Amino acid sequence: MPGLDDDMKFRDLFAGYGDQFERAPSSLKARLYTNFVHKQREGGALASLDRSVASGQGICVFETMVQIAPVGEKPKSPFFCQTCHARVLAEHFDHPPIFWLNCPYVKFKES
Repeated sequence: MPGLDDDMKFRDLFAGYGDQFERAPSSLKARLYTNFVHKQREGGALASLDRSVASGQGICVFETMVQIAPVGEKPKSPFFCQTCHARVLAEHFDHPPIFWLNCPYVKFKES
């Protein structure tokens, strides 16, 4: 089986490295996340904040203000991080000074 042979080659190749791999910088993670969300948005509207909260996802303080506003579902579906200063800081610094609860960009800084 060629697939099994390839699998064994990769296992042998990486067996000597253990946990020596460097983690990706948080700024790279932030830029990738932003690009992934933009690609996802090309396929249609993002889930609304109400649906995100109902599914157990945490939302940041700014999204919470929009979520509790008396507006329909459509205004609650954009990518709010696009206009947030936390995104800009996270994409340009590996240790950005951001500390918002439930902000994905803060999570990249911590991982």
